[in-house]
Amino acid sequence: MDLEQFVLANEPVIRLAFFLGVFALIGLWEVVAPRRALTVSKILRWTSNLGLVTLNTLLLRLVFPLAAAGIAAFGVANGWGLLNHFQVPFWIAVPVAVVAMDFVIWLQHVMVHAVPALWRLHRVHHADLDYDVTTGARFHPIEIALSMLIKFATITVLGPPVLAVVIFEVLLNATAMFNHGNIRIPAGIDRVVRWFVVTPDMHRVHHSVEDDETNSNFGFNLPWWDRLFGTYRAQPRAGHEAMTIGIHGHTDPHEVARLDGMLMLPFRGEVDGYAINRRDWRGEQVTR
Repeated sequence: MDLEQFVLANEPVIRLAFFLGVFALIGLWEVVAPRRALTVSKILRWTSNLGLVTLNTLLLRLVFPLAAAGIAAFGVANGWGLLNHFQVPFWIAVPVAVVAMDFVIWLQHVMVHAVPALWRLHRVHHADLDYDVTTGARFHPIEIALSMLIKFATITVLGPPVLAVVIFEVLLNATAMFNHGNIRIPAGIDRVVRWFVVTPDMHRVHHSVEDDETNSNFGFNLPWWDRLFGTYRAQPRAGHEAMTIGIHGHTDPHEVARLDGMLMLPFRGEVDGYAINRRDWRGEQVTR
């Protein structure tokens, strides 16, 4: 059994092991060195957020049994995708594919803020009233399914090795838990680290209740795209301890901190303004 076959055969175990390991590490870090004081019952939030993670995992395995790694293996076997078509060497194809897939996820994140119907789904992620390791995996099942379809399309066009897809999935999951962690990192270290990976202080700005701050720092893993495309914001204007997390008009824990409320949130109310519309800090539309 070669490396690709081993990774494909053990993909669920590999991903689960990394998830549990990183989750435990960040969860412990949050206890030892928290960045902010939590405002909602941790038992309520963690039960609901992790319940949503469990539901999403079961639905994905039921609806998409092959998963992204399976699609990649099928593409390699049939010569589909750019990297297979041009016979790019394996050692080049792996990092190129990981970076390319990360860019697609960045574009996807911008898209779910730009399209009102998709912002309805993505509100579930942003409506969390606190910000910790469980926020990084808090997504509506429909958004998770759409994200998987986008990954399938990307893999089909790109033709990445199976190893690259599994590395990307593990990195995306691990960095999402890391940069949503309620953890304190010394400012000097943070300034250096955020040139290579999205840090908690960098991504927390994106979860601000203020629209112009929400419309920044879309990256989950690599921080370069926000800097390249002008959506980078170094710090929230109120500071990390004082900034308000969440979405205007959605502050009831029964609506946004319970599993049933999260599942129904996309179907409630109207979306008369959505996050991609740049606004100034008073909440007024900016004319460009």
